[in-house]
Amino acid sequence: MPEDETTCRTAARPLPPQAGRDAGRPVPGPDAAAGQPVPSDRSGPAAPSGPEGSAPSDPPVPGAPVPSAPPSVWRTRLLVAGIALAALNLRPAITSLGALLEEVRDGLGISGATAGLLTSLPSLCFAVFGVMAPRLAKRGGPAPVLLAGMAAIAAGVLLRPFAGGTAGFLAGSALALAGIALSNVLMPVAVKRWFPDRVGTMTGLYSMTLALGTALAAASAVPAAEAFGGSWRAGLAVWAIPALAAVLLWLPLARVRTARRRGRTDGPGAAADRKLPGQREHERTAAAPVPAPAPEPEPAPGPARDPGSAPGPAPGPSDGTARAPRITRSPTAWALGCFFGFQSTAAYITMGWLPQIFRDAGLPASTAGALLAVTMGLGVPLSFLLPRIAAGMRHQSALAAALGLSGLLGYAGLYVAPAAGAWAWALLLGISNCAFPLVLTLIGMRSRTTAGVIRLSAFAQSTGYLISVPGPLLIGVLYQHSGGWGLPLALMSGLMVVQLGLGVRAGRQRYIEDEGRRPFPAGPAARTPAG
Repeated sequence: MPEDETTCRTAARPLPPQAGRDAGRPVPGPDAAAGQPVPSDRSGPAAPSGPEGSAPSDPPVPGAPVPSAPPSVWRTRLLVAGIALAALNLRPAITSLGALLEEVRDGLGISGATAGLLTSLPSLCFAVFGVMAPRLAKRGGPAPVLLAGMAAIAAGVLLRPFAGGTAGFLAGSALALAGIALSNVLMPVAVKRWFPDRVGTMTGLYSMTLALGTALAAASAVPAAEAFGGSWRAGLAVWAIPALAAVLLWLPLARVRTARRRGRTDGPGAAADRKLPGQREHERTAAAPVPAPAPEPEPAPGPARDPGSAPGPAPGPSDGTARAPRITRSPTAWALGCFFGFQSTAAYITMGWLPQIFRDAGLPASTAGALLAVTMGLGVPLSFLLPRIAAGMRHQSALAAALGLSGLLGYAGLYVAPAAGAWAWALLLGISNCAFPLVLTLIGMRSRTTAGVIRLSAFAQSTGYLISVPGPLLIGVLYQHSGGWGLPLALMSGLMVVQLGLGVRAGRQRYIEDEGRRPFPAGPAARTPAG
């Protein structure tokens, strides 16, 4: 009969994706006594078992988006302060040593080649320990790892001047640099995860405070040593104080993030998932997943795409049905890693050897430290402005080229008149050093997802720091064997030319997910008719 046929067709239709099994039916639990139906959440493809804005005791369906709640203002402010204070501690262990390098060499009796190894140690530690950050963050979240990084910085900076001998100094430095390495990788991740709608602003904030800490350490290392009776050991150890302050600030944040792993909170801007006693058994029964209707057969196999998207290949993040693309297949990831490596080489050569260049030119130690502070301090305003400017541009190649040209002019000036134009060369090199906040911004812009940023940050920084290891060491060897700065400056200029080209390539608008998903032809049979 027609009516029966219509009824059968209606009953056989699959439920719409917004409707769950419990929509419109009483569910045992907090609302059972009133017999109220549990409406579905229409904000996503899967519906939670409670309405948006319900009491925290209403558990969500596993796999469904967590309903939003008003953000915790104090926690957001604490995160902003924690990120800024952590960034403040990411360079003083390096630049304070650069300003006092001659005193450390005399006090420990080390050669120029060993001093070059000491200036290469940051890059080596960043490459070795940076790869551990994503795995540690996956287990406990970024906050506990950042807390551990700040604790390692404080311990290493405090212990290395008093460890005794070159080996103890190197061991203490390695401990501090390991903490810096973990924090380096996780800072872009923390910004992308906790402030996804303010990536440019927050990247500018922590880049600015990073540059501020770099400049303060360079400027105050020599005066601090003089204030303690000319003791270079005290001038280095004093920088454990801000690291200890960062540890105290990250302690409550780490506790909150650890509680999130136990299902009690989900950070700023997300609702708390609090369980009442005796409710877990109810969740396993009432919130069981509903079998989905059988999908319609695809007309032909095609590339993986997000469910619900328009037909055709749509590059984007993995939908869970296919593996994430290999980051080593992305030319943009390699360009970012190499660009990061050459800008790190220039930065650590500057931080480690620029004061010595000025002192060899006849300038006093305090003036050489002040010049390094100017070079690093110029990054304070530029590190805040550059990420915002870069985020508003379609391509960032022009910015990378301008920074590279500034470095070339600075090195040329150091070769021609290191003392006469010292302040101008310091300013030019300070502009060039702002390639660091630029590459951090590019890391956040070259992936579509937080998981992609984690992988790209770890890959780019680990690859880059490995590339930058030989640079400061080669400068020290050339300086010791040539007896001057002609050959070292020529090498630095050549490296800057390579950095300029890599920055232009990394500045093009690309996404690593798109490049990683491109099929790689296995041979002539895989080629298209067009070639």
